[in-house]
Amino acid sequence: MSSIWGNKIKLSIFGESHGEAIGVVIDNLPPGIQLDLQYINKQMIRRAPGKNKLSTTRNESDLPKIISGYFNGKTTGAPLCAIIYNEDTSSKDYSILKDNMRPGHSDYPAYVKYQACNDYRGGGHFSGRITAPLLFAGAIAMQILQKYKNIHIGSRIKSIYNVEDDAQLKNINENSLNNLKNMDFPVLTLEKSAEMQAEILNAKENLDSVGGIVESFIINLEAGYGEPFFDSVESRLSQMIFSIPSVKGIEFGEGFNISSMKGSTANDSYYVENEKVLTKSNNNGGIIGGITNGMPIIFRTAIKPTPSISKLQNTVNISNMENSELQIKGRHDPCIVQRALPVIEGAAALTLLDLILEREGELLWKI
Repeated sequence: MSSIWGNKIKLSIFGESHGEAIGVVIDNLPPGIQLDLQYINKQMIRRAPGKNKLSTTRNESDLPKIISGYFNGKTTGAPLCAIIYNEDTSSKDYSILKDNMRPGHSDYPAYVKYQACNDYRGGGHFSGRITAPLLFAGAIAMQILQKYKNIHIGSRIKSIYNVEDDAQLKNINENSLNNLKNMDFPVLTLEKSAEMQAEILNAKENLDSVGGIVESFIINLEAGYGEPFFDSVESRLSQMIFSIPSVKGIEFGEGFNISSMKGSTANDSYYVENEKVLTKSNNNGGIIGGITNGMPIIFRTAIKPTPSISKLQNTVNISNMENSELQIKGRHDPCIVQRALPVIEGAAALTLLDLILEREGELLWKI
């Protein structure tokens, strides 16, 4: 099993949902970067469980402890390692899952691939809990992008189940993205927020779950980053975003809608303003030919309903190879969209930082 990612920045995440701890090792962070731990903890709290009735009752602080690569408030240049202790596990709830495979989960393919040696408690290493150390690394990347490049990332919940917020973010700027980050349930239309939350609570009451769509925005990324074909910005972002559990789709700009347009509408016409090349529309989401064009990058991520539900489901008992029924116990989110949202932002930040370092290397740190 390998959980290592990155070209310039090397990232390794480790741990299991019900193990002693989870964590991350980040290689190739240059020395002398001052980390704002308060900012990092704020991002971690956005993802943390047990905050309200919309999420699992599992109560984890998710505050990371940095154990290497950090001294006197700055990175040292050595590998930076952080761990997050699991403080509220209830592993007895998962004993039935040793043989009964949960529908929609990794249990069966993991059982086959790892010869029944995988930790099945709470999904083990496949759990969404492992996105906590990923977000920690992403929060560091977001700080670096903001400080050295004035690049900002923000997201909103576009839909939950069949409730969609049709409003468009008209002014995509630092203030509007920061406003979204400061919202517990970031949407553009407050009435839709109430409807979305009602759907989540309704699913919870009926022992079920719902999914949704997160729309993300990246501003102030200059033109010229990325490569054609295999290392396109879309390819790199998609590869990282799909590493987040329960992500089932991603689209950029108008996405699938662009297929129903004519070229005269889909093409983003160029114009010059204040000696800067801009486009009159942004149907391609800030990326053309796999390379950034200087416009905001806009992409949407589809997140499936939480697979752990308390309804009775059909499955198989792998020990005797017979059909069986399963009613999952334990504490689970009726919807993970709102908790996945900051993870998507962090994952995007790591991808952009890796792309920038590929082109600029150490020049980034000398600005």
